[in-house]
Amino acid sequence: MHQPPAPATAGDRPDPRRFPCAQCGASLEYAPGTEVQRCSYCGHENHIATPEVSIEEQDFRQTLHALSNTASVDENISIHCDSCGASYSFKAATHAGECPFCGAPVVAKTEQYRQLRVQALLPFKIERDQARTAFRQWLNSLWFAPGKLKDFARSDTGLTGMYVPYWTYDTDTTTHYQGERGDNYQVQERYRTMENGQEVERTRLVTRIRWTPVAGVVSRFFDDVLVLASRSLPRAVTERLEPWDLAHLTSYREEYVSGFCSEMYQVELEPGFERAREIMAPVIQHDIRRDIGGDHQRVHAADTRYDDIHFKHILLPIWMSAFRFRDRVYRFVINGRTGEVQGERPYSPWKIAFAILLSLLLVGGGITAWQYYEQGVRNQPSFEYRPRLGTHLPSDLRMSACAFPGTRSDLPDSRGCRTPCAATPASARTTPA
Repeated sequence: MHQPPAPATAGDRPDPRRFPCAQCGASLEYAPGTEVQRCSYCGHENHIATPEVSIEEQDFRQTLHALSNTASVDENISIHCDSCGASYSFKAATHAGECPFCGAPVVAKTEQYRQLRVQALLPFKIERDQARTAFRQWLNSLWFAPGKLKDFARSDTGLTGMYVPYWTYDTDTTTHYQGERGDNYQVQERYRTMENGQEVERTRLVTRIRWTPVAGVVSRFFDDVLVLASRSLPRAVTERLEPWDLAHLTSYREEYVSGFCSEMYQVELEPGFERAREIMAPVIQHDIRRDIGGDHQRVHAADTRYDDIHFKHILLPIWMSAFRFRDRVYRFVINGRTGEVQGERPYSPWKIAFAILLSLLLVGGGITAWQYYEQGVRNQPSFEYRPRLGTHLPSDLRMSACAFPGTRSDLPDSRGCRTPCAATPASARTTPA
């Protein structure tokens, strides 16, 4: 395990990293989806050397013990820009960004301002233009969004690329539980009811539950439980960006951060694990219920022990933007690896009211049209066709009364009809002896 470094004093802190272009002297920035830094002026590229270094997970309890004996560190990062000579400070919890005077990208050493250093990151894979396209498509797909938000989508939306701090936790859990198992069974039940004005007795099958006390133990190993270590973004939104391809984590290199902003963790290590326990709890509950079995389960008590806890401090790439509407800020985030878009969205009360009114008008119009149709059907005159059959019709047009209501006969006539018709001569109606 790597021990947490002791905080450095202001005098021995190394200067922040800058990456000048070897050809024109301009600042190099990381090109998303590649392994190079690229100059935006002359196009020169520097390859990022990634040594084969394994990403070691740190022991949770030993690290907490070491941190308890370590002095606090400074929150503010003071920067002196070598490009323009200006001195400035980053915003709170930010350790990478641009000089506000000349725009030169700067990456500060995180271990000088936080007790735990970044171990790994996922580099950006989605470029700014790709992120902007996905962002606009998502905004345009929102129903009942304010018109100003649509205008915001059509404008040259500014997106900020940010490396956001996370913790990952591994732990082996063992849970002892007590509860009850419920098994369905059926019995016949007699009941009385009214039928045709009389009270009668009937039987029916009724499902009941047989409860049995149970106790047991379930175990599960959790790997890379992901916890947001920033307070700048809404957790409910960032969690919808998952899953992340953590299998492609690479060792932390400042070259990947050049040209982007980056935050330091604001949620400490121990509170982060409390959030990890909340994430693991539903999975453990599911394991308990599956272990109990039966048709129904009751869990009265569960005691979970967390052993062999390890963690990593990592950075994940997120494109982000914000929109202000009715004195509230709505934030949007884009997964810098997959392009998945999530965010808080405002609703336009006028559009919702108009949609409700339009729906009511359509429903009312449909009901009215149906009533008119029904009234028209009831008022339509009915015609009953009753053909008059007689001897005055040609013989080939004479129709048998078997096709119309008439007197039934037990025996068929000479033409095979059981009902004699008016056009049938009397001799034909007489049954031969």
